[in-house]
Amino acid sequence: MKIGRRLAIKLLNVSKFVLGRVDTTRELNVTEVTNPLDRELVVRLRALVVETTSDFEKYDYARALERTETFFWSFCDDYVELVKTRAYGESDEAGIASARAALTLALSVLQRLFAPFLPFVTEEVWRWWHDGSVHVTPWPRTDEFASLTSEDPVFETVSTVLEAIRREKSTAKVSQRAKVLRLVVNGPSEALHAVELCDADLRAAGSIEGVELAVASELSVLVELALD
Repeated sequence: MKIGRRLAIKLLNVSKFVLGRVDTTRELNVTEVTNPLDRELVVRLRALVVETTSDFEKYDYARALERTETFFWSFCDDYVELVKTRAYGESDEAGIASARAALTLALSVLQRLFAPFLPFVTEEVWRWWHDGSVHVTPWPRTDEFASLTSEDPVFETVSTVLEAIRREKSTAKVSQRAKVLRLVVNGPSEALHAVELCDADLRAAGSIEGVELAVASELSVLVELALD
């Protein structure tokens, strides 16, 4: 019951948060998703729909819920934290449109995937931005994702860096909004490229002032906090 309550409350909260940053009166255009981080989220979301649909066809409801929950917590803890500043911004119109389109699509799909398991909370949040019931709305289909691909895998690397920043702040017992004077990321060239592509989102999410990148065989992160 405690786990289910936590999940339901999180779904309420993230729905409220996302809907406060997107224009629900505007028709969703998936082709506006152009940012590498946003595109990878959509590609992962499409894979989730394929997997959970297969699970339901096999009557493996527990596996479908497990997959959806795993994706959902990563979406909330990593993706939303990374893009929330960009989605709420006023500059970089293409970047803003990309984040908002990805957030809208993800929220729609996740609410429908959770509907069989959380019938009441999903009905509540669905009606916040739709007239009909989520329980008579079609199950997500792969054609909702257009033909988007992800040429630059960035999500895992950037999420790892963000988690390292959070962990350092928690260890230092400071606010997650505390400034990072210096962030040093060592790793393979592919990982460093991922950090470069998501530089603005990462800086905003971690309150980072300076970023240094260095090639290394394995990914490691050094965080220097402003503790004054």
